Amino acid sequence: MLKFIVFLLPLLLYGAPDMYKTGKNLYFSKGCNGCHGVSASGTNRYPPLAYRRKPFLMSKLKNYRAKQGTTQQSQLMIPFAMELSDKEIDALTTFLSEYNENKSNYKPDFSTRGDGGS
Repeated sequence: MLKFIVFLLPLLLYGAPDMYKTGKNLYFSKGCNGCHGVSASGTNRYPPLAYRRKPFLMSKLKNYRAKQGTTQQSQLMIPFAMELSDKEIDALTTFLSEYNENKSNYKPDFSTRGDGGS
């Protein structure tokens, strides 16, 4: 048993996948940013996902994967969630619930430069 622990410990400490990075990669590769925004802060039609509680997000994604959408808008998520495995849901929800990207990288441009046509 001790040999197994000695063998497994370095793997757990250094070889374990970084769930946050995996979730971030999934967020962009699956196109989540197209509706929920680059910083997961939501858009006019779609809710923010960053900083939401992990159990809430997991529950929602698993319900969508099971083809359970309560509103017409939530039913849009079903095709996206159906393709997700439990590990991918875990990674995505880790990324969103622990969101810690540099906020200075995302600044909406509300300036009034130019007249809109020049």
